[in-house]
Amino acid sequence: MNTLHIERLGHQGDGIAPGPVYVPGTLPGEEVTGEIIGGIMAAPRIITPSTDRIKAPCTHAKSCGGCQLQHASDPFVAEWKQGVVRQALHAHGLETDLRPTVTSPTRTRRRASFSARRTKKGALAGFHMKASDVVIAVPNCLLVHPDIAAALPMVEQLAILAGSRKGELSVMITRTDGGLDISVKGGRALDAQLQSDLGDLSRQHDLPRISWDGEVVLLSRPPALRIGKALVVTPPGAFLQATPEGEAALWAGVQEITQGAARVVDLFAGCGTFALRLAQTAAVHAVEGDAAMLKALDEGKRNAQGLKPISVERRDLFRNPLIPEELAKFGAVVIDPPRAGAQAQVDQIALSRVPKIAYVSCNPVTFARDSAALIAAGYSLDWVQVVDQFRWSTHVEIIASLSLR
Repeated sequence: MNTLHIERLGHQGDGIAPGPVYVPGTLPGEEVTGEIIGGIMAAPRIITPSTDRIKAPCTHAKSCGGCQLQHASDPFVAEWKQGVVRQALHAHGLETDLRPTVTSPTRTRRRASFSARRTKKGALAGFHMKASDVVIAVPNCLLVHPDIAAALPMVEQLAILAGSRKGELSVMITRTDGGLDISVKGGRALDAQLQSDLGDLSRQHDLPRISWDGEVVLLSRPPALRIGKALVVTPPGAFLQATPEGEAALWAGVQEITQGAARVVDLFAGCGTFALRLAQTAAVHAVEGDAAMLKALDEGKRNAQGLKPISVERRDLFRNPLIPEELAKFGAVVIDPPRAGAQAQVDQIALSRVPKIAYVSCNPVTFARDSAALIAAGYSLDWVQVVDQFRWSTHVEIIASLSLR
């Protein structure tokens, strides 16, 4: 047996002791003992617990791979996520004001992707076990909205109808104003019998829409979401902010940063999370590369009343970013890129001299890289706020304000 002192938490949520040795389920300052195999102490015994250690609130915490940090107090997790951002900025020689972390409450996730397999006795639906492809049941999950948690038996029914003993079904459930929107991947090919069975399932559970490998196969009513004054029917499996509370926190930051701008450009606009709200006070140009999401945004604006003009443009901002001449007409930029960041587009923004930038990010490393480029071009990083929509996970989201010096 080996005794170790945990010095820090890694980006995957494991404790790290000198060596380095990775010790899952531990916190900085703890003394642990156990067997080390390949640089990992997989089953540590806590000798001296941290004052930030708590009893995991979920009964599935030890087995389920959905959460990494249920053994840590909320204040610790909030500060640790700020530290991840601080460290990413420090790597580029940057510092700024970090506002308090906004953490979404439990049971508020409005979408979840469940795995499901057929078994000898029926089916099993849930999440993957830690570091495994084994599916485990997660009744009463504390992350997802109760409506989604209650749908697990329906996911098992889907696995019985369309799964195989060898394969795995992926079922994404999105809670919309019109009910639970279901998007299935990995099932068997759709035939007349399966179509009929899915119709029965849809009626039994009052489902507005079922999609199969990205194609809508059943639609009883639009699974619409309210965004500002608009109702938006998102494409199957389309990106959405994970919780209404998290989305509200990001929007509050975007609203503060862009206040007073008569014209705003929304880059990587998606289905209109920000564009449709910005249009309550400003003319908006929404740019997005995904045709289906842009169509959802455009149709959403058409059914809304009292909005300023919203123009839409389909464009690959990685290969064809907006150039300074196009950006110069706007008083503010909102940018919400994927994890890879938006280096090509940021380079053009840096040349454009747009007065204000609201940067929404799900990756502190690429955010820090892009911020460094903007600061070198004459912008200041006014403040950063962590918005924790994925509580108990290592995922970090950010809203940041940059302004031209």
